[in-house]
Amino acid sequence: MAEVRVRFAPSPTGYLHLGSARTALFNWLYARNRGGEFILRIEDTDAVRSKKEYLDEILDSLQWLGLNWDGETYFQSKRFDIYRKYADKLLEEGKAYRDGNAIAFKMPKGECVSFYDMVHDKIEINTDELKDEVLIKSDGTPTYNFACVIDDADLKITHIIRGDDHIPNTPKQFMLYKALGLQPPKFAHMPLILGPDKAKLSKRHGATAVAEYRRMGYLPEALVNYMVLLGWSPGNNRELICGEELIKKFSIKSVGKVQSIFNIDKLNWLNSQYIRNYDPNKLCDIIMPRLVEAGLVKEDFDKTRFKKIIELFKTRFSNAEDFIQKSAYLFREDVAYEEGMREQFLNDKRIQKILKDLAGRFDGIKEKDFISKTIEEATRSFIAEVGIEGKDLIHPLRVAVTGQTVSPPVFDVLEVIGKEKVVKRLSSL
Repeated sequence: MAEVRVRFAPSPTGYLHLGSARTALFNWLYARNRGGEFILRIEDTDAVRSKKEYLDEILDSLQWLGLNWDGETYFQSKRFDIYRKYADKLLEEGKAYRDGNAIAFKMPKGECVSFYDMVHDKIEINTDELKDEVLIKSDGTPTYNFACVIDDADLKITHIIRGDDHIPNTPKQFMLYKALGLQPPKFAHMPLILGPDKAKLSKRHGATAVAEYRRMGYLPEALVNYMVLLGWSPGNNRELICGEELIKKFSIKSVGKVQSIFNIDKLNWLNSQYIRNYDPNKLCDIIMPRLVEAGLVKEDFDKTRFKKIIELFKTRFSNAEDFIQKSAYLFREDVAYEEGMREQFLNDKRIQKILKDLAGRFDGIKEKDFISKTIEEATRSFIAEVGIEGKDLIHPLRVAVTGQTVSPPVFDVLEVIGKEKVVKRLSSL
């Protein structure tokens, strides 16, 4: 198998967004599938807009996603002498000319640029449709197309996998390869990711940066799984795939030609599937900062208790915000009732008295014995004594302590809420 070297070349002028992260993922998967190398190059020629905070976030997000790169990280800002050398070569050969302080490539006319794209098949364009291409700007910085050609050749990149918004750049780059006597790599241009309204994915469609999804409690495995499905499929209508199986099955040949539509509901579903089998200790570390941020708990919240809560809810939430919405009643002092729930279940004076009497029964249980099994036994015994149907008490009990009609098993919920809060909520009806 021929050696494969691919590259991901982000610009540190902004955070790593989903579209770029998917490009990195497809390059990484292709390299790992083919036993090749995944090279990281930072396109930081824009000294004004490039910032260290963006670079740090890009590197951190790639590592969080598990997209490890091979060898050193290359910076275009440290390679200006190399670009200048090649520009001077083109000047000497009469293939470029000076335009003030800038240097421009003299685009040959009447030639057909034809190349095979691994996704879109054959692409052709006549150079009569192309203008002369600036190579070095008047301030001495290289242009995107020129720097890419030089770097990809110098770093021995064999395959370039990127968004199909770069297709217009490819013929220009081919002509530069030809002028310099360099062998062009193979190209694969992936369709873009669109929002639900079929417009290019942007902030108005919600979060776009990988770091935002990380902060919102999405797992790296789920985000990788979701991104790979934006343009590629493992076949057989499968949706859950990760790790070595994903690497083994991935193929550029299976990348579609049609734009993918971003669907937050599908991402939430995938994340919920990974949460179900995730290490509860790791989930605690992911969710706890958001609870602290929301003012629901302090940083010294009992971790053992929180782990019990996570275990109780792990089949019921899709991200940190979803967890907060569904579990906030566990941490608040008072109950916030869903609309109409108090009126439907707790307006009956008889039910109020029964629940207050049940609070007295709970108050008689020792703190250390206030666990699900003991709580259920006490409640079942109380139901028998009062002579009420179980469902006629359990539903009002759930609403009284949670404010909701849906929750994990109610006796487990009472345990993690704690005796003091449960008794207080029932007694204050």
